[in-house]
Amino acid sequence: MSTLNPALNTAFKAARKAGDFMIRASANLSNIKIDNKAFNDFVSDVDRQAEAILVNAIQEAYPHHKIICEESGTIGNEHAEFEWIIDPLDGTTNYLHGHPQYAISMALLEKGVLKEALVYAPERNDLYTASRGQGALLNDRRIRVSNRFDLPNCLIGTGFPVVNQSMMETYWAILREFLEKTAGARREGAAALDLCALAAGRFDGFFEFNLKPWDIAAGALIVQEAGGIVTDFNGEQDWLHTGNIVAANPKMLAQMLKIIGKHI
Repeated sequence: MSTLNPALNTAFKAARKAGDFMIRASANLSNIKIDNKAFNDFVSDVDRQAEAILVNAIQEAYPHHKIICEESGTIGNEHAEFEWIIDPLDGTTNYLHGHPQYAISMALLEKGVLKEALVYAPERNDLYTASRGQGALLNDRRIRVSNRFDLPNCLIGTGFPVVNQSMMETYWAILREFLEKTAGARREGAAALDLCALAAGRFDGFFEFNLKPWDIAAGALIVQEAGGIVTDFNGEQDWLHTGNIVAANPKMLAQMLKIIGKHI
C-alpha cells in the first residue's frame, strides 16, 4: 500500500506474508497440530509460525523495539520506548473450522500511547489501518463509525466469555437486555474484526469481557480514528489492562454504558 507510513508498511508486508501462509495451510486443516492452552482456548502450529513471521519482520526493521505476542510473550527490551502488540491469528477457532472470520492484528505504542494499528483479514484481503490523528482506512478508503443512536435500529457486536466463564451470568443479563432493546447482536468470533466492523459502520457498538491486549489494541485505535469512543465498563480508559471493553459511536456509548452498568 503506497499510502502506508514506514512502520505500517513493515507491518503490512509481514502480515501479508503470514496471511499467505495461513491460506496455504488452511487447505489441509486436518494436518494442523492443535494444543489447548485452556478450556476453549486453542493454539495451533499456524499461530506459532505466523507469529514467527511477524516477529522476524519487526526485529529486522526495528531491532530495538519491544514486542508483546500472544504465543511467545514479551520479546526484546522491557523498557523500550516503542512496543508492538501482535496477535498472529485472532479467531483461531474460526480458522480451524474453515470459517474465514479471522485476522492478523498489530499495534505499535510509543511511550504507552497507541500510535499505529493494522488489522489484516487474509481470506477477504481486507486491510484496516490507522495512525493516531490521521483517521482510519479500509483498503485505502476512509471509514467512519455510524451515526445511528435509536436503540431499536442499532446492531451490537459482542463476544462470549468462553475462556473465563466467571462472568457468564452477568454477560447473559447484559446481552439479554441488548437483544430486547436493539436490532440484534452478532458474535463472529474475532474481536479485532468486530472492532473494525464498528469502525466501518457495520456495528453501532461492541462490548466484551476479559480480552487480552493483543485482541483489542489495534482494533481500538482504528475505532477511535474512525470517530468512535473506546472505554472500559466504567466509562474510563483502563480497557487495555482490564480487558473489559465498550466501543461505540459517540451517540451510542452512554446508552451502552447505562445498560452494562445495571448488571455489573
